[in-house]
Order: sequence, then structure tokens, then C-alpha cells
Amino acid sequence: MEARAVAKYVRMSPRKVRLVVDQIRGKGVNDAYAILQFSKKGAAEPVGKTLRSAVANAQYKAQDQGDVLDVDELVVQEIFVDEGPTLRRYRAAAQGRAAPIRKRTSHITVVVDKKA
Repeated sequence: MEARAVAKYVRMSPRKVRLVVDQIRGKGVNDAYAILQFSKKGAAEPVGKTLRSAVANAQYKAQDQGDVLDVDELVVQEIFVDEGPTLRRYRAAAQGRAAPIRKRTSHITVVVDKKA
């Protein structure tokens, strides 16, 4: 039973989030939780939050169909990061110029499913 969760407009660059996402792709949910818990990367927090949401969605979906879902059977089947809109800001630079600052955002998508 497939369940998904999407976190949109996360104020972190997609490049930084992908470093964390690549570590848990294809892992079991419990292994993914452990990796995220001990990761030093700041992106581990929003990725973990999205993963917990996907697991909760899977449990709700199973309960809705009258099944009992064991979280140990779930696997991170698909996880990816898309680029969201960029906030453009400007900073004063030398000789009266303006230097652009790009504050990037990310959309994190997590799909969990039972082990095949």
C-alpha cells in the first residue's frame, strides 16, 4: 500500500537537501529514522518530518481499509527533491552596485510502501 507526503516551500536549497535524501533512498523506515536522527545536516529535520508524515498517511490509509499496518514492513520506495520558487534579494556591493542573493526553496516528496 503506497502512501506519500509532500513538504513544499522548505527554505533550504535543493542541493543541500539532496545530500540527505540520497542517504535514505531504498532503506527501511526504521533505518531511515536512525540515519536522519544522527545526521549533522540541517536538512535532516524537514526530511524526517516529511518521512513521518508519509508513514502516518500509510497507517491512516491502512486503517481506512480495515487493515493493520506494521511500520517495520515499510520501505522508502521513492524520495526526491524538486526546486521551488527562488526568493530574490539584493545586497549592497562595491561602487554603488547591487549583488543578487538567491534564497532557494525545495519541495520534498516521500513515497513509502510495503516491502516487495
